Amino acid sequence: MTSEFPDRAAPALLALDAAIASSGLHVETRERPKLERVIARMLQPGAERIEDAAFRSALCTVRRKPWGSRLMDLTRRAGKVWVTRADAEAAATAVQDPEPDDACLLAALAPVLEHRLRAQGETPRAAVDNLRADLFDGTGRVLSPAELRTLALAVADAFALPDAEGFATGLEREENSRRDRDTQIEDTARARRREEVQRLRAWEKSLVPFTDVPGLLRCSQREALRWIAENRLPVARRVPQPGGQERWEFDPAELMALRQNLPQWRRDSTDAPARTPLAPDLGNRRVGNAVIAQVAALDRYAAHFRTARALKRRITLVTGPTNSGKSHTALDALAAAESGLALAPLRLLAHEFRESLVARGVPTSLATGEERIDVPGSRHLAATVEMCPLHNPVDVAIIDEAQMLTDPDRGAAWTAAIMGAPARHLFVLGAPDCIPMVRRIAELCGDPVDEIRLERKSPLVAADRAVAVQELQKHDALIAFSRREVLDLRAMLLAHGKRVAVVYGALSPEVRRAEAQRFNSGDADILIATDAIGMGLNLTIRRVIFAALRKYDGTQTRDLNPQEVKQIGGRAGRYGKHEQGVVAVLEGVGSPSFIHAMLAAPPQPIEDMRPQVQPDADIVQAVAAEIGSDSLFGVLVRIRRAVLRRDDPNYRLANMEQAFAIATALEGVTDLTLAQRWVYAMCPVDDRDNGIERLVHWAADHAAGNAVPPPGTGRLPAPERAERTELERAEKRHKRLVAWRWLALRFPEAYVNREEAEATTARLNDWIEDVLRQQSIRARAPRNSPFSPDSRANPPGRRNRDAPPQGRRPARRRR
Repeated sequence: MTSEFPDRAAPALLALDAAIASSGLHVETRERPKLERVIARMLQPGAERIEDAAFRSALCTVRRKPWGSRLMDLTRRAGKVWVTRADAEAAATAVQDPEPDDACLLAALAPVLEHRLRAQGETPRAAVDNLRADLFDGTGRVLSPAELRTLALAVADAFALPDAEGFATGLEREENSRRDRDTQIEDTARARRREEVQRLRAWEKSLVPFTDVPGLLRCSQREALRWIAENRLPVARRVPQPGGQERWEFDPAELMALRQNLPQWRRDSTDAPARTPLAPDLGNRRVGNAVIAQVAALDRYAAHFRTARALKRRITLVTGPTNSGKSHTALDALAAAESGLALAPLRLLAHEFRESLVARGVPTSLATGEERIDVPGSRHLAATVEMCPLHNPVDVAIIDEAQMLTDPDRGAAWTAAIMGAPARHLFVLGAPDCIPMVRRIAELCGDPVDEIRLERKSPLVAADRAVAVQELQKHDALIAFSRREVLDLRAMLLAHGKRVAVVYGALSPEVRRAEAQRFNSGDADILIATDAIGMGLNLTIRRVIFAALRKYDGTQTRDLNPQEVKQIGGRAGRYGKHEQGVVAVLEGVGSPSFIHAMLAAPPQPIEDMRPQVQPDADIVQAVAAEIGSDSLFGVLVRIRRAVLRRDDPNYRLANMEQAFAIATALEGVTDLTLAQRWVYAMCPVDDRDNGIERLVHWAADHAAGNAVPPPGTGRLPAPERAERTELERAEKRHKRLVAWRWLALRFPEAYVNREEAEATTARLNDWIEDVLRQQSIRARAPRNSPFSPDSRANPPGRRNRDAPPQGRRPARRRR
């Protein structure tokens, strides 16, 4: 035997043989090496025997891991799939009999399960719901009705319910009903989608080529071409052909209805400006794409905002790099106005705008997707961009981060806000990259623009060399581009005594602000963040150090572009705190010359100068009325096909993939109105967390007249014992609460208990912040730390014994 205690190997072997003979207990051959090591640690110097009680304890120590495995096997066979490995190990620890039977093991498990089940919720129902959610989050497992019954009985026993059988039967019946409902929703959705697709295909089959147009209208080919160019004859469909050509197709019913206009068109002067005719009244017939386009009017999007167009607006475009004082300049003008509006990209920034105005003595209300603060008598509002009020004129409005106009997911919200903000004086703030697009939008609106260009208040320089991990100092910020990489960096630095704060997208605004405060106050030495710090958060960063120079943007993994490096790197060197800001790269990640080149690069040209647009509730209702359908799926299909030509000179349709996916899934929830389904389609859910499926369940409960309870926190272990998986689970729960609270503001009759949801949100935020804060505070630098000057440490991406394994590069994962 090879022992870690060579001088005790022989005595341990003798003591083991003596203990087996004395106790009469059977020991497997495979157990002997482990037992010898345990006994070697127990033997006193010079001793040759151990007491029977000590031997039995040693045997229990060796056998606890197999007992845990046996318990897992027993519970799985019994359908108790919700029992965790931690439960089984805790039960095995309590077993003192070295030869327990299955009944003894299960008896040890019972109090462990009772304690965990009671800790899952305030009520038995809440405990069941939270356990189901935890199981799904951890393993993707959905309980069968039989497994749910087993869980319900266990919960009922833990809570000492007098009618455990009734509780379990009720939940089982409810689950079967829910499954039946889900099946019916899916079947109905499939049938309705098929009907809408068949309707569209039937219309498409009726279309005729351009060669048939002169015959149908009794006109010449030249006249037909001229009327198409003048936008009098609608092209129903444009089919791309090889070589960049298009095949035009026309709706014969539309053409026949327009024949009565031909005499007047011929009398019109060919030099007169072409006008788009109103959609003709064609009676009961299939409605063509061209008519839908005219009804939706997205090709005349600026005119959709009637209140803004009725005002004599003036736009001031304020551009400059980070830390140039753009917000301060505009907020001063807003505070001096009698009424105003401040629009921010994030709820966190909306709060900061409100606090800045209140600090200037201006009472200000707040409106975000899931939160309202109404201040009586206030004539100023701070809001997120999507919450821009379009019908209440104000004197001054601010729209921040206008470079978001090109964002594929949210760009349409900035288009709508800049075009529709009903302000006599509109301040648009952003990086220099946004200048061409804002000018284009102002041109489409007919609004005059004056420009203010600001310079950075403190210099920003690129470091000449890469920064080694052991050279990290207080007030440094490490930038990664995935939650996983941020937490890997955090674990590595905590293991060596660094106090760390973190900021990434999955954290709530409240936690992000708390983490920023710990960093600013000196309670944390180093900040590790994703590009979530690029907007908002006043941070006293001296150096921004990139721990990755590539990111996954939702489509592909690519190099950072100049705007991203400038926006994130510009957080370094807060004016009044540091004389200059330094931007660097972590050693082993890339070349400092890349940072130099990105900071020196001019603004990138915008590839497509057409602002993104998308329909709103009014447009959806108008198209639905025109096609005679209450199918949101059908409406969005026609909008995607019809409202904007691909070559429209002014606008392009925004990415609506998630809204379309929600509409598709909701098609079977027939008892909701079209307007209600459109609201659900706009709800901010995470489709990577089965958000759409959960949304359909909520919508079905809403449609059935049932209250939709808010998500709970689930079991929250003591923050000092929380693992990364539990932290991630809490972040998911928070996102679900955000979606629930968003819907509660729009459907208060169905989404009741808002106070409970807000309390749960606060509890989750506090717990997450406690986990992050306590782990950072407890960290102490060990001896021989790789942070000492004579040691070498590898950055994330290089495997070393101090850093946790990372598998694939985090940059390939969606944030």
